[in-house]
Amino acid sequence: MVYCAWVRRLVLLTSGLVIVACAGPNTALYKPSLDDLTAQAPDSFLVDIKTSEGAITVKMRRHWSPLAVDRVWHLVENNFYAGARFYRMINGFVAQWGYSGEPVRDSVWRDHPLDDEPVIGSNLQGTVSFARGGPSTRSFQLYINLADNARLDVLASGGVVGYPPVGEIVEGVEVPMGFYGAYADRTPSQDSIRVQGNDYLRREYPQLDSIITTRIIGSWR
Repeated sequence: MVYCAWVRRLVLLTSGLVIVACAGPNTALYKPSLDDLTAQAPDSFLVDIKTSEGAITVKMRRHWSPLAVDRVWHLVENNFYAGARFYRMINGFVAQWGYSGEPVRDSVWRDHPLDDEPVIGSNLQGTVSFARGGPSTRSFQLYINLADNARLDVLASGGVVGYPPVGEIVEGVEVPMGFYGAYADRTPSQDSIRVQGNDYLRREYPQLDSIITTRIIGSWR
């Protein structure tokens, strides 16, 4: 990413002098405040996710995993996932995403992991849950269950039991089924994604599906 600290460019047009201002990075994503990190989401809200394969609408349910849903609220409200690739696609199991494609942005949120929470919902087809790699490691990576994976509700892995869902697809549940899955036998290296971001994925895994944009389209308190 090219950072732009209020660089001003003078463009001379026939109609006169035009000043084009270039704003800096979104501080809510690159330098989150305490308020950003602790803001409480509504009881439930709808997220419209535009992907390269089509649109998905997810209903997030705060009572399923309050800390995690609060995090989703902040990230989608600030379009953190725009450009994110579905880098782990296993047909009949899960479609995982989370890395924004910009290593600096990702590192900020990796430094703000969430405490673990009990499993309230179930990892049924169409539900969305946070991925993790051990105690208190949920941060920004999510996956869609492409089948009923209720075993993930009680799976003990890395010293933690279960993967709490945070929401469910209410429109477009068929869309993730169409994500490109031919890389399942050679899943991208997460270490390489952390360092190189989307440059690595575009070069080595050019056919991965991606998120175009996210936006909140409704909420309930």
